[in-house]
Amino acid sequence: MDAITLTGVTKRFGDVVALDGVNVGFRRHAITGLVGRNGAGKSTLLDLVSGRARASSGEVHVEGEDPFENRRVLGDVCAVTESQPYPTRFTVEAALHTAALLHPRWDGELADDLVEVFELRRRQRIGKLSRGQRSAMGVVIALASRAPITVLDEPYVGLDAVARRVFYDRLLEEVVVAPRTVIFSSHLIDEIAHLLDYLVVIDHGRVVLDAPAESVHDSVLEVSGPRVLVDAFADGREVLSRADLGGVSRATVRGAAGDDAVAAGLRVRALPLQEVVVALTTHPHEASRGHVVGSAS
Repeated sequence: MDAITLTGVTKRFGDVVALDGVNVGFRRHAITGLVGRNGAGKSTLLDLVSGRARASSGEVHVEGEDPFENRRVLGDVCAVTESQPYPTRFTVEAALHTAALLHPRWDGELADDLVEVFELRRRQRIGKLSRGQRSAMGVVIALASRAPITVLDEPYVGLDAVARRVFYDRLLEEVVVAPRTVIFSSHLIDEIAHLLDYLVVIDHGRVVLDAPAESVHDSVLEVSGPRVLVDAFADGREVLSRADLGGVSRATVRGAAGDDAVAAGLRVRALPLQEVVVALTTHPHEASRGHVVGSAS
């Protein structure tokens, strides 16, 4: 069952259409990755879900209600972004105290633990924090809020690899201890793949993939072999890209079964999650001659 639904949602900023007739649901008590290129509409979608903006048309529902200026709904939402605004004169302690007032399920013991884990100094002013420290504070707030709806928009920027791993591990622990609906927007797709229950890919304001994460690897395949065989296999299927060199071809195909490709005499490679996303969001004019979009370089 979906905790969040967008139905026919369009969002315009003047002449720019950031979201174009989006229909998508985010499953309750699951972690959904929201991925796509810069400017694809991810942050706009998250702003609508977290009540920071209103759709130009269509309907946004969080637990059955419009979240915009809805105090009851927003009490169940914690949204942390890459550029989370904090009053620069606030100390870390003041920011955490304010977050505790905003989130009725706030877990102070968890917050204290995470402050130690990320080595934050409570008396340090926000304006003096490094980028990584600001991100760590956002992670503390997101996890300690225990909000039923937790929205994470590139929350780890500035965190080193070790700190990111700690964050991922603690997030997985928390969704077990206090089940919540998580939307996680990220460019580090393969790095967060193990966290995800579902994946939503957005491109130019439209959803181009909405599927269980475990099934995505099988949704797009790279096939290669004699050109005549690739032509026959690709006929009637959605080909995202292809490259031909002499009598040999290589194609990235969506919705094909690997067993069918093998039976057709072709070599098959299942693409890593990030390469699937690249294949789905790369357009023909961007592909280099002789290069298959989504293939290993």
